[in-house]
Amino acid sequence: MRDLVEIGMGRTARRAYELDDIEIIPSRRTRSSKDVSTTWQIDAYRFDIPLITHPTDAIVSPGTAVAVGELGGLGVLNAEGLWARHGDVDEALFRLVQATEDSEDPAAAVKVLQELHAAPLRMDLIAEAVKQVRESGVTVAVRVSPQRAAELTPDLLAAGVEILVVQGTIISAEHVSRGGEPLNLKSFIADLDIPVIAGGVGDYRTAMHLMRTGAAGVIVGYGYAPGVTTTDSVLGIGVPMATAIADAAAARRDYLDETGGRYVHVIADGGVTTSGDVAKSIACGADAVMLGEPLAAATEAPGQGLYWTAASAHPSVPRSLVADAVDQELDLRKLLFGPSADPRGVTNLFGALKRAMAKTGYSDLKEFQKVGLTIRG
Repeated sequence: MRDLVEIGMGRTARRAYELDDIEIIPSRRTRSSKDVSTTWQIDAYRFDIPLITHPTDAIVSPGTAVAVGELGGLGVLNAEGLWARHGDVDEALFRLVQATEDSEDPAAAVKVLQELHAAPLRMDLIAEAVKQVRESGVTVAVRVSPQRAAELTPDLLAAGVEILVVQGTIISAEHVSRGGEPLNLKSFIADLDIPVIAGGVGDYRTAMHLMRTGAAGVIVGYGYAPGVTTTDSVLGIGVPMATAIADAAAARRDYLDETGGRYVHVIADGGVTTSGDVAKSIACGADAVMLGEPLAAATEAPGQGLYWTAASAHPSVPRSLVADAVDQELDLRKLLFGPSADPRGVTNLFGALKRAMAKTGYSDLKEFQKVGLTIRG
């Protein structure tokens, strides 16, 4: 039964929980972390770690996507970002860095991003970025918005994209637009020969609707990063991630029964800033995590220590700051696998996940989704 709380006469709200509100309970068994597997597979594509990058230019260039792929994760390019609009992205990023250094006004850098994203999309640049990733031999994934999905996808397929991510702050099974034909995800996905990951969602019903469109994966959340994203302040919308992940996992279970065996992956995107958050996301039912801000610390991240989401460049309602996130002192390998001398859980992210699984006696991700949980306080 849902835990409803009365917030006023005739008005109730559901009690929901963030990842910080829960803890993982150790079991009676432990095992060596050497005997733990973090592999997962979506459609025909297998990955060594349950990592998908948040599709922001702050952390993903074609080169970074290759590096993430070679380390066992999935890098996602933004097909509507800087690499799709500017031949000299280094110059564009320099303008952004200068704006953050020259002004204390947080709107200054956002204005630069808006100007950079006002440049037209160029399919030759998108194709070149996709080619660079494809020729490396790693899996090629790109993100498109629901508004541009139908327009861009044919050229992306021709360029060699293998996994398509249709992502917006909030997404539904049918995107309605007064200015044109609505995007019906069910028919859109049915016409494609590649797996589609769609999101974000924040509740059981929307997750179930997206699963019924034929999506191979559903993104839970909208990339919330403390001190960076402002969707809650701008739109009043928030996604308590522990509850949202668990709800989507329940939708996955019910959809599996409904279809007689079709499994849809749940991907957690938001509030995942430490290795403990990674472990708790899987424990709540996620198959993988979509990391953004934590990867800004990698020397390979193109944002030079800055972090923002694609919502920062919205022409009229930006919902992300350009934040001075971190010093870039570690390469991706150390950030993901260590060794680490930092006790805060911000490095060795997936080495720590293995250790959490081993300490609670689970050997793979599917088993770890059954681990016991408790609510803090």
